[in-house]
Amino acid sequence: MAILMAFQTPEVEVLGLTTIFGNVSTEGATRNALLLSEIAGCPGIPVAEGSSEPLKGGKPCVADFVHGSDGLGNVFLPPPKEKKIEKSASEFLVDKVLEYPGEVSILALGPLTNLALAIKKDSSFASKVKRLVVLGGAFFAMGNVNPAAEANIYGDPEAADIVLTSGANIVVVGINITTQVVLTDEDLPEIKDSKGKQAQFLGELCKFYRDWNVKANGVYGIFPHDPVSFVALIRPDLFTYKRGVVRVETEGVCVGHTLMDQGLTKWNSSNPWSGYDPVSVAWTVDVDGVVMYIKELLMKP
Repeated sequence: MAILMAFQTPEVEVLGLTTIFGNVSTEGATRNALLLSEIAGCPGIPVAEGSSEPLKGGKPCVADFVHGSDGLGNVFLPPPKEKKIEKSASEFLVDKVLEYPGEVSILALGPLTNLALAIKKDSSFASKVKRLVVLGGAFFAMGNVNPAAEANIYGDPEAADIVLTSGANIVVVGINITTQVVLTDEDLPEIKDSKGKQAQFLGELCKFYRDWNVKANGVYGIFPHDPVSFVALIRPDLFTYKRGVVRVETEGVCVGHTLMDQGLTKWNSSNPWSGYDPVSVAWTVDVDGVVMYIKELLMKP
C-alpha cells in the first residue's frame, strides 16, 4: 500500500525500490516490488535486491502468517515481466545518495540490513541522506513479536543499532504510533469500491491481513503500519516528535528492544547512549488526518 501511495504522490519522484526479508523472503519481496511497479504503471523503476539474511547471518524472520505465503495476502499474481537490476540494494543506495547528495529521502519499511551495509560501504552515506524515515520499534509500548520487540527491529537488531546511531537525519515511526491508526471494516470497502487506480487489487490484498488482525488482535480492520510511515515522510506536520538517542538491544531476553534517552536526566557518567546523535521519534499522531490522507491517495483515480 505504501509503495502504491508513493507512485500516486506527484511531489515524489521514486528513484528505486530496494528489497529485504520480513513480510516474505528477500527473493519474494523482489518479485513483489517488480509486480507492484507494473501494477502502478511504472515498470521501469529499478528494483535492487537486498540481503537474504540479517548481518549476523542465520534464518531470517518472515511473517507469512500475517501477510500470506506470497507476502501479498495470497493473491498469487503471475510472475513479473521485468527483472531486478544487477546492483545489490546497498550498492544502489550508496550510488543514488552519492549521485544526489542531500536530496534523497529513504523510507525504510523492513529490517535495516541494507542500510547498515550501505553505511559500512561508505562512511559518508549517513551524512548525504536528506531524510531517513524508519518504520520500527515500540517506544514505551509493547512489541508485536514479543513484549520487548517490534518485528522490523527484531529482524536485524545489529543493523538497526548501526543505522539509528549513524548520525543520519532520522525519523522513527514506532508501532506505538501506527497501531493508533486503523483502516476499519468501513474504510476498506470504501477504498475497494472507489475509482482508485488499484482499488480492486487493494481490496484483495487486504483480506488475509484483515482476517489475521481479527484473530490476533480483535481488530476489525488493519493497522496500516507502512502507509502511516509514508505519511510521516510526506506530511510530517501530522505528527509530533521527541528527540533523543535511540539504542537497540542486540542480545538477551529483550533483543530488538528500542530505548530512547529522552534527555530528562543529566547522567553522572557516560553510558551506551552517550556520544551519539539524537533522532526524532514520532510521539503523537493526528489519526483522522492520517487516515484521510491515506484514503485520498489510495482512492485517487
